Amino acid sequence: MKHTIARKLLLPAAISTALLSAPAQATNWLMLQGTEPDSAAPRIKMWGFIQTQYQKDFSDPNGAGGYIPPKLIGPNLTTQEQFNVNRARLGARGTGFPLDGKVNYFLLTEFGNNAITAPGGDAARITDASITLNQIDGMRVRMGLFKTPGPEELLQAIHVFDYVNFTTVTNQLMLERLPNDAYTANQPPVSLPATVSPYRFEKPVGAGRDVGIQLFDSFRSGDWEHSYAVMIGNGNGLNFGDNDDNKDSYLYWSSELLYGGKGPRRQGLKLFAWTQNGKRLLDNTNDSVHNPQEYDRKRSGVGVKYLKNPYRVSFEYMKGEGMIFVGPDKPTFDMNPSVPVGNGENGKASGWYLDAGYMIPNSNWELDLRYDYYDRLEDDKLEVEFKTTTLGAQYAFNKKTRLVINYAMRDFSAPEFGSGAGPNANLDGVDNRLAIQLTHIF
Repeated sequence: MKHTIARKLLLPAAISTALLSAPAQATNWLMLQGTEPDSAAPRIKMWGFIQTQYQKDFSDPNGAGGYIPPKLIGPNLTTQEQFNVNRARLGARGTGFPLDGKVNYFLLTEFGNNAITAPGGDAARITDASITLNQIDGMRVRMGLFKTPGPEELLQAIHVFDYVNFTTVTNQLMLERLPNDAYTANQPPVSLPATVSPYRFEKPVGAGRDVGIQLFDSFRSGDWEHSYAVMIGNGNGLNFGDNDDNKDSYLYWSSELLYGGKGPRRQGLKLFAWTQNGKRLLDNTNDSVHNPQEYDRKRSGVGVKYLKNPYRVSFEYMKGEGMIFVGPDKPTFDMNPSVPVGNGENGKASGWYLDAGYMIPNSNWELDLRYDYYDRLEDDKLEVEFKTTTLGAQYAFNKKTRLVINYAMRDFSAPEFGSGAGPNANLDGVDNRLAIQLTHIF
């Protein structure tokens, strides 16, 4: 629903093919994979996309010349300016047709340089591998590795995302970094040129995915389309196995008032809510003994998105308790393990974003504006507030190639401290960031 430039230039046809969706479901992200009707799904369909980008960060170092991760370009976090092939994904999907057109499969592999591949030094990693059974009316069944039902920003397809970078609340609260198997010390600020990356997490980012089973479907009632999902998963991200005896639970509901149009061109007003609950193991004692403890991880959110050409507006609120990420340089989930504050494993956080887009009539351009706010470690002495305003523009060269330009104006601070004190000694220098990304779908 959010990609109005693409709609204007017939990109929806490419998107619907690339997203593997049935035409009537193209704007329902929950229903994108594995629900093609018998007549629409081939036995095998190869597809993929490439995203290349340039980013430059204008932040200043701290008083000692050190840089913290918000001042460096990911995923490697060793420079303030770089070109990158951030995503290069190749996949296959299809059905058993003519053997059985109600069984769908979906496979996708990541070859790009990002938080999925970089932490473990992998050249490639499987991000999706699932089978969907469509035999039961009102209750489709999906098993394997796939996107979990959750926030709209993360549930939607990344190659038609309107911005280069996620909001801070989605990045820190929902793009989960899984604990290392053994205690790993925090990394202090690095000097440039960096000889070591401050990224200390050894496993790939969760990427809004899990291995499990999901019951889901959507149905129409008048001008409304309602969707639901119930899922049980390992709670171990992209890793195929389970690392404990616990399971995560996921619940999702959306209701959309349809204004008109079909498939990708469909317009409407969508309301949605979701919740996730699980546990994580974290070894947070520097005693050379493997003695992890269990910590709760809870996430929930609500939101609304509106599309009626040429306008797009979205709002989403999220909150979390336990396993609050406090930086890629802090695998302890603590700002400072030697003090009784800044505790992310038992902390709380919340945030929201407001996004708007305008498709310029009779042109290939779309203008975007987004504000996002994230309050990390609420009611804690080391609480940090993240405020970002992003100006954006998109240009569609053709139905498969799109350019996105973003300029993010950032204000990060610890409200319990004055300028230059506590966390602000490093946060004071955080400045704006330029990001340019070219996407091609094939």
